[in-house]
Amino acid sequence: MKQAEILVEVHRGPFLESAHFGHAVICDDSGQIVKAWGDEKLVTLPRSSVKMIQALPLITSGAAEAYGLTDRHLALSCASHQGAAIHTEFVSEWLNNLDLGDDDLRCGPQMPDDKTARTALIKGDHTPCQWHNNCSGKHSGFLTLSKHLKAGAEYIELDHPVQKVALEVFEMVTGATSPGFGIDGCSAPNFAARLADIAKAMAWFASSAGRSDSASSAASRLVDAMRAHPLLVAGEGRACTELMEAMGGRAAIKTGAEGFFAAILPEQKWGIALKITDGGARASACALATLLAEIGVLDRSHPIAQKYLKTAVLNRRGIETGHIRGASVLTL
Repeated sequence: MKQAEILVEVHRGPFLESAHFGHAVICDDSGQIVKAWGDEKLVTLPRSSVKMIQALPLITSGAAEAYGLTDRHLALSCASHQGAAIHTEFVSEWLNNLDLGDDDLRCGPQMPDDKTARTALIKGDHTPCQWHNNCSGKHSGFLTLSKHLKAGAEYIELDHPVQKVALEVFEMVTGATSPGFGIDGCSAPNFAARLADIAKAMAWFASSAGRSDSASSAASRLVDAMRAHPLLVAGEGRACTELMEAMGGRAAIKTGAEGFFAAILPEQKWGIALKITDGGARASACALATLLAEIGVLDRSHPIAQKYLKTAVLNRRGIETGHIRGASVLTL
């Protein structure tokens, strides 16, 4: 097993104060590794970064067409949103169109990260609903597929048809048998894979527009939906949304819990999978932005690029005391 490498540095004044170790892989559409840092064979849980894989059966099964889902629905099915009105109202409407409601979700309630939504709940002395959960879009997709398959209500169970097909497509796009799974924060199974195989799956998505089979057509539609609706994929102030907006649709990116990030680069037909070993989101966003700038899909001079390439460290008086930046090893 190869050792993790320092991918992100935290400086205070002239001193290197902290460092984040991690692993990263870039693959091309032939499945070959373009470049790797750390251990490309690391077996890990990609968490929410692979929601586009979990959404594939929603289209290939015919469920999306049967229930009239738009690209906005598909973007939300790939989302880890922050519970803003733009997200929760859409989920509520989606469920209503299925003759379902909040009680049919199995993701659990979550206080929204969106300040306006959170403040409104607190001031009104209300508790959050399941549609506030950051994964409620994915779960609405699961419910749509489950209804289309005429399957049971417990769609998150491993032996449920929804999760059986989710595993099937996961192994198809990674090209490998998953060694196991963990239960995600939203209670659905999250299947493990080698880091290189996750990058290979992202490259498969990146090259999907050039193929005509049903799975590739579905993948291409999901990539287009994410690029067209970055605000639905995450939300205001979030790295996924801001970086996709800054790149003007040149890439689709998706974060996952515990320091994971994945990227789909259609121009290059490349995929990226990145894991920060300590789980730090500040490091995963910085490392990914550095790679995107190195590849050339993110303009270094863009204000949002600057925000993530060299994040200012501020003290409680708002004084800049240092910065977070990608390590020098993150070059092609």
